[in-house]
Amino acid sequence: MADLKDTRPYKIVAHMMENDAFSRWMGIQLLDVREGYCKISCKVTEEMLNGFYVTHGGIVFSLADSALAFSAATYGRVSLAIENSISYTKKSSSGNTLIAASSCINLSHKTGLFEVKVTDENEELLALMKATVYRKSEEFPV
Repeated sequence: MADLKDTRPYKIVAHMMENDAFSRWMGIQLLDVREGYCKISCKVTEEMLNGFYVTHGGIVFSLADSALAFSAATYGRVSLAIENSISYTKKSSSGNTLIAASSCINLSHKTGLFEVKVTDENEELLALMKATVYRKSEEFPV
């Protein structure tokens, strides 16, 4: 990832991660980033399980939401989610690695439409999110 560290999308996401205590608590790792795209991962811990000993849906959603936020921000403007819809397709549990990849489908001056796929370490689909962001005029200071 050394070559990515000099890119604006990487600097934006690194800045966001520094200020995102929740993503750091989840142990999120940045795997890939470029304009309109971000791929991150986290390892499921015991604290992330629900009463059925499977990964809490909120954890899967949060990972997808973080990937969305990072990918939307790579264009250089502060972007806020205004609609998210997620479908869960498979469960995961403690010890699994979750990977979320967010891609821009359509971008306009004020909104962006994104698709986020959450998979496990075997590349099996766990969840699919469709999300819309509102793009503020505020630019990132990086």
